[in-house]
Amino acid sequence: MSVTGIGGLFFRSRDPEGRAAWYRTHLGIDAGGDAVWQQDAGMTVFAPFAADSDCFAADQPFMLNLRVDDLDALVTSLEGAGIDVDRRPEWETTDYGRFARIHDPEGLPIELWEPPADA
Repeated sequence: MSVTGIGGLFFRSRDPEGRAAWYRTHLGIDAGGDAVWQQDAGMTVFAPFAADSDCFAADQPFMLNLRVDDLDALVTSLEGAGIDVDRRPEWETTDYGRFARIHDPEGLPIELWEPPADA
């Protein structure tokens, strides 16, 4: 017996409808209410971080990492919508792929991850 995947992500929000609309509009995720997001199969990392990690803001309990297939195109779209995107040279070429970071309307850190082509 084993778990086969993540079945959902549920989190508190001051504006659930508005936040769900932001995820639908900017990231293409069918979010909110009875919506079901059909994801592509792929890798998922499930990793607790040390309580004093500086990988993301200490006031946030977790960071959402989303797999993307065209990081540059998504970043262009997000920036065009006025969303700040954090890109760093050290995130551009790693053994794990490429990364960028944004925050949702309530400050949740979101890491955008383009896995390497051979993954």
